[in-house]
Amino acid sequence: MAGGEGTRLRPLTSNQPKPMVPIVGKPCIEHILELLGRHGFDEVIVTLAFLPQAIRSYFGDGESLGLSIEYSVEEVPMGTAGSVRLASRRLGEPFLVISGDALCDFDLTALVAYHHERGATATIALKSVDNPLEYGIVVADEDGRIERFLEKPSWGQVFSDTINTGVYVLDAEVLRHVPDDRPYDFSKELFPLLLEMGRPLYGFVCDGYWQDIGNLEQYQQANFDVLGGRAQLRTEGMRLRGNVWVGEDVELDDLDGVEGPAFIGNSCRISPRAAVGPYTVLGAGVTLREQARVTRSVVDAATYVGRSTVIEGALIGRSCDIRSHVHVHERAAIGDEVVLGDECLVSSGVRIYPFKEIESGAQIHESVIWEARTTSHLFGTTGVAGLVNVDLTPETAMRLAAALGTALRRGARVVASRESPNGCRMIEWAMISGLLSTGVHVSDLRVMPAPVSRHLLRARGYDAGFHVGLSRIDPELIEIGFFEQPGIQLTHEMEKEIEKHFTRNELRRVAVEDVAEPTYPAGVTELYAQDLLRSLDADAIRARGFRVALDYGDSAASFVLPLLAGSLGIETVATSGGAAERPVGPAALHESLGRVKRLVQAAGADLGAAFDRSAERVYLVDERGQEIPVDRALLLFVRLVGSNGRTGRIAVPVSVTAEAERIAAEGGLEVVRTRSSAAELTRAAAQRGIVFAGAVGGAYVFPDFLPAYDAVASLCHLLELLAPAEQPLSELVDDVPQPRVRHRQIQCPWALKGLVMRVLAERLKDYELEVIDGIKLIDGRGWAQVLPDADEPILHVYAEGRSDEDTANLAQELGSLVERIMTEEEIGPEAQISS
Repeated sequence: MAGGEGTRLRPLTSNQPKPMVPIVGKPCIEHILELLGRHGFDEVIVTLAFLPQAIRSYFGDGESLGLSIEYSVEEVPMGTAGSVRLASRRLGEPFLVISGDALCDFDLTALVAYHHERGATATIALKSVDNPLEYGIVVADEDGRIERFLEKPSWGQVFSDTINTGVYVLDAEVLRHVPDDRPYDFSKELFPLLLEMGRPLYGFVCDGYWQDIGNLEQYQQANFDVLGGRAQLRTEGMRLRGNVWVGEDVELDDLDGVEGPAFIGNSCRISPRAAVGPYTVLGAGVTLREQARVTRSVVDAATYVGRSTVIEGALIGRSCDIRSHVHVHERAAIGDEVVLGDECLVSSGVRIYPFKEIESGAQIHESVIWEARTTSHLFGTTGVAGLVNVDLTPETAMRLAAALGTALRRGARVVASRESPNGCRMIEWAMISGLLSTGVHVSDLRVMPAPVSRHLLRARGYDAGFHVGLSRIDPELIEIGFFEQPGIQLTHEMEKEIEKHFTRNELRRVAVEDVAEPTYPAGVTELYAQDLLRSLDADAIRARGFRVALDYGDSAASFVLPLLAGSLGIETVATSGGAAERPVGPAALHESLGRVKRLVQAAGADLGAAFDRSAERVYLVDERGQEIPVDRALLLFVRLVGSNGRTGRIAVPVSVTAEAERIAAEGGLEVVRTRSSAAELTRAAAQRGIVFAGAVGGAYVFPDFLPAYDAVASLCHLLELLAPAEQPLSELVDDVPQPRVRHRQIQCPWALKGLVMRVLAERLKDYELEVIDGIKLIDGRGWAQVLPDADEPILHVYAEGRSDEDTANLAQELGSLVERIMTEEEIGPEAQISS
């Protein structure tokens, strides 16, 4: 009997039938089928109703279980007896009826023998339980013959503790009493009828385990009972000390981090210092990152649990993405493919239905059923990012690339590049396959800095390009950056076109003869180096004879810069040039700069430079081995560009210090302010008359060569700008003013972002405002700005005053105003009035 919908088990049964919910690594019904096989049953009919294909496709004809399985599907509800009557043409001898959604280990051989010994028409398997109120009570005499039935009694009606388990042995002739034109039930209708007719009905009290899994608590208890050995069922995997079952291909460094009883399914990955507590079930392919802890919980297959996340007494569905520092409390139930952002809190008893996305920092105290708590979007500020094989799978990458190919004309040319880690290679190959399927030609540069592929786009007229690399912020993420002519990031219009094809799954697929073969262009690094040399005053750089200490940051820039060093007369002393696989992120940058500082002092270098892994950003160290702060480094570039006789405009984001205008004016340059994103800044850099663009964070653009962030080009142009200077780099930096910009972040739910910005604009309407990006207030003390984050539920507050005191006051005043507005909007106008 496998037609149950399992409404009380939602959200675990929102998109799968009740018999398919997993008990210690396998569907409940699979445990029942294995039980049948152990007791000699080899012909099975499965009655189906809700989502029948889920069961039929999983078990097929039953060969893998040593059974012959057939299926009978109810088109309309027919009741328990009616659904069996529907399959009656295949039943010509006594048969067993058993539920696929109640877990048991009964001695079915003894039950059948009892039926034959008593000459019964029907034999019901009975079980003594502590609380019979939710079940049908059966009263039998001392010989086991049934005298009375009572469905779901009150305590005043309880006169027995033996209940009907829904396991029956029946003679085939009883089905003649079941009508075929309406729903009909065994316990409520057929058995009372047979009793009234005087047919021999018997009850057999079973000593084994039985547990209905009608609700979430019973489902959780069934898992615990199997782990604790109360249910004698077959558990997959190798049993270790303390009742710990471990499947095949499990990555587990230290068994001391696992406290039994526990089950760890095939291909799970338990990171060092992650903890698996007692009574925990991890389905196949579950990942637990460092410091994560799961206890008394059931986590279904392919779910990702991020760093320092705690799951206690909860039920988690398949393929969920639970990020870092999340806390899921007891009795919470989360459906399939739910995303919980960083630092979420899910309170006790909350249910989150499948396919919902919960924003970072959200505190969920009520069930999320119909709506998601954030607007999902494909593109972020740097392209498309995701955890490999969690939310960025090869299938997703192929579909994304096919959406790009569909947005381009057939026969268009795309250039591809990547960083060296294997995950980047896998995603790049999947992207190439997706593009080829749409009739687009792909040139694969393989491991190459992103600026080289951008340059090739400009130099050889490619229509678009992409680069796969590790995130510079989060080492767990892979980012796919996209660009178009002349090497800038995708326009918003192109992003929307790709997103449309991706979400609608409206993808162009070409015939086999139109699938192109990928090409592997030669000489692209030489072409890049030649064009960059033509954009520089190479003689001036050679005449200065720079010695530069370098840390390539494991980037592929080590393939490019040596080609330029000889022609420019640069002596380089380099480290970390092997494009090896190492962690990334702020810690890695700190280590990289530390190596450069030591190298500058040891080699007596004129300056040092550290590249990020994509070779897009460069971080500077002066000749004394002192790191140059990124905000002062940007102002240094602005001053040097102006002092070298260049005319035109420079572009910087709105959140950059106002000192940029003053310094630019000294050199006769005009400042253009852009929105705070790489896409907007590089798009502005591609406009006529822009000679330089830059942002805080080592990101610089020299658009005469390439309108994109480029660490190698930025370093070479810096050497060109430094060549005429007689002062050492440290003195030039000391002449640059120290910006007073302060920055803080305020958590703000997605649902409140727009409202907060609107209310803020209304309350500041009497002030001088700029609205290029966010809201920027200008008064006599300086300026302050509120800027919503495009990717996270965060509002950024920037401030800069004429003094440190003014800066602090501006930041505090605007931040407090934002927080008051958020509080007012959250508590509502009625509460505001009463308070």
